[in-house]
Amino acid sequence: MSEFRKYQQTHPWINFRLDLRRIDYTLWFHLGEVQAKCEQVAGVPLLPEVAEHLHQVYLAKGALATTAIEGNTLTEEDALGLVRGELKLPPSKEYLGQEIRNIVRACNHIPEGILSGEFAELTVDRIMELNALVLRDLPLKDEVSPGIIREHDVGVGRYRGAPYQDCEYLLKRLCSWISINSFLPNEELRVVSGVLKAIVAHLYLAWIHPFGDGNGRTARLVEFQLLLLSGVPTAAAHLLSNHYNMTRTEYYRQLDLASKSGGDVLPFIQYALQGLRDGLDEQLQTIRAQQFHVFWINHVHNSFRQKVSATDLRRRQLVVDLSEKTEPVPIVQLRYISPRTAEAYAGKTDNTVRRDVNVLEKMDLVRRSDEGVKVNIELMAAFLSPVIAVEENNDS
Repeated sequence: MSEFRKYQQTHPWINFRLDLRRIDYTLWFHLGEVQAKCEQVAGVPLLPEVAEHLHQVYLAKGALATTAIEGNTLTEEDALGLVRGELKLPPSKEYLGQEIRNIVRACNHIPEGILSGEFAELTVDRIMELNALVLRDLPLKDEVSPGIIREHDVGVGRYRGAPYQDCEYLLKRLCSWISINSFLPNEELRVVSGVLKAIVAHLYLAWIHPFGDGNGRTARLVEFQLLLLSGVPTAAAHLLSNHYNMTRTEYYRQLDLASKSGGDVLPFIQYALQGLRDGLDEQLQTIRAQQFHVFWINHVHNSFRQKVSATDLRRRQLVVDLSEKTEPVPIVQLRYISPRTAEAYAGKTDNTVRRDVNVLEKMDLVRRSDEGVKVNIELMAAFLSPVIAVEENNDS
């Protein structure tokens, strides 16, 4: 007969159950879609500077989101400045910056530990270590010790964490459940299994609330680690934190519903997956735009392959610099779009600029409109595989 514990009476929804037979076909479809899109993000080659930019942007977004849910008021621009080491905050806001720096350090530390094999699985010690990283050098209440399981009862709003006497036991149960139960033993579904583990671990840590402070941030870092272990790309592994932050009211509602339902985790999984899918779509759009830009610049250089005069080089430079503009540029301002272009047109008349635009238009590299001149990047659509649109017959 198993030992009775207090949480079984106060928190019966903490039951360590996930019946995959209850997942309907739409949820399986969404899980498969997430895996496919993660593989797309992971398999796309990017220029080093583009890859680094995406890494910094999504690290900043993820770190800010993880702390903003708990009340951090810094902006996304501030967070990116902290990631790049470019932002200095006044003393009154330094603790806000420290919260974000702690998450950034943890997010950089986790991949290193996975690559070394140190974080091959989730353990109680690992969860405690993450909480210590979350709370490092922050002002805390006397009863809160970073990385130490609490010895007092806590609550968030109306929700009360599991009895403190049971917290260590529950963490051991959670780690054992996550590590032993592969959820889906098929290696081809590794990402699907990892996403399920990550979301469920997050939910259970929020329910258990094992620390005096930083439980939400710790849960989201555990989620981040489990996503990376399953093969989710680093940039994509921040997307769930972004989703929870952007839909904060719904996030807390779903947490509440999951406990009140007696431990039915499927609605929370569905909610989390929707945000992950949307975030992956946004990342893929960003990556596609970057690829289009690279292909376009390559096309520009190919168009001038046999053209090596000073005039040709000037025209090529104009197209390359104009490619950085998202809106049409009035023709009288073209010579000033960049220092390099301004230097190339120094001493030239506006008629020279117009002649160059005429030539570039004939080469199908630029287009003119009433608003100005812009590159003809839409030309890249010709390199996409054609899709035949078939109109639906609505006749009865």
